[in-house]
Amino acid sequence: MAYSAAMKHAIGAVRRSLTALGIGVQDARFARHGEHEPAPDAPLVLVACSGGRDSLALMAVADTACAAWGVRCGAVVVDHGMQPGSAETAARAAAQCAALGADPCVVRAVQVEERGQGAEAAARDARYAALVDEARRLGATAVLLAHTKDDQAESVLIDLIRSGGVDALAGMPPGQCVDGVRFVRPFLGVTRAATTSICEDLDLDWWDDPTNGDAFAAGEALPAHFPLRSRIRHTLLPYLNAFAGRDMVAMLADGAAIARRDVDYLDARADDVFARTVTIAYDDDGAPHACIDARALAAEDAALRFRVVARTLSICAPGSGKRHVDAVEALVSHWHGQQAVRLPRKRTANRKKHVIEVCEDVTHANRRHRERDRS
Repeated sequence: MAYSAAMKHAIGAVRRSLTALGIGVQDARFARHGEHEPAPDAPLVLVACSGGRDSLALMAVADTACAAWGVRCGAVVVDHGMQPGSAETAARAAAQCAALGADPCVVRAVQVEERGQGAEAAARDARYAALVDEARRLGATAVLLAHTKDDQAESVLIDLIRSGGVDALAGMPPGQCVDGVRFVRPFLGVTRAATTSICEDLDLDWWDDPTNGDAFAAGEALPAHFPLRSRIRHTLLPYLNAFAGRDMVAMLADGAAIARRDVDYLDARADDVFARTVTIAYDDDGAPHACIDARALAAEDAALRFRVVARTLSICAPGSGKRHVDAVEALVSHWHGQQAVRLPRKRTANRKKHVIEVCEDVTHANRRHRERDRS
């Protein structure tokens, strides 16, 4: 079969991701022409598929690449239940994946519970939890995600709007581990135009999430109730392209790849400093608390101090923002006897001599223990 340029490029991207996972041609049979069945114990990779153009294209490409190397390829379709007809949409996506060769092919319904983080973030949390569960159950080596070059550019802009810093410039990593399961994004160098072309060439009828705003013309302002990502896609990026006179998707995504190298280096250095300066323990209720060696941490570069403190607070006081990190870092680098720093989740950071304790607020802890004793 003759493949289009878009298909060839996408197959190459998936093969590079498989190689990075340590997966290659399984035996000599797959070096010869013809169709060969993978062994029952061959590595299994799963594609997270929504039925949209990007994930259907990834399913088709991944199955082609895996079949050529003797690797098993399956699919997981997550039904968030957030839109009318979501079960039918998920079943249709699963049928398309099965027709493309996915085996196993699983539909997983989830309950999205929003706890103040927003509907989109809550859906993402539920989706990842389901994918992790299915990957473990099926013994998969990795889960492939269909984020494209366009998604990467949009993510950079979202992160710059919401947070900033070098981590925002780096966008989404090509791979990450979530609860012991490896997730890989082979399409970060593949455009949405290419995934559309692949689906059209293979006569795949994809589903468009109405919240993506695809019914609106490029450059047309979306209503404010649409997700930020959709508004960036349809309004901000076309404006930036016109303003700069160049392809800003390519500029932002290629820049993210460069920034990612810097972030990975900083993270590796921060891992070492964290291991030497922070001790995490858990009380009888399972609540984490930390002890930071302020004297040892003060000897490190400011970039590393910030990352170590941020990581500590993410464990002991989830929801902490930059102002919390800055305040705790000041206990390290600009110590002059200041009071304890109040943190989210009723936690505080308090320095005594050269040790900073990040733990439950004393007043809250005493109240909680009194209530437990009365019961």
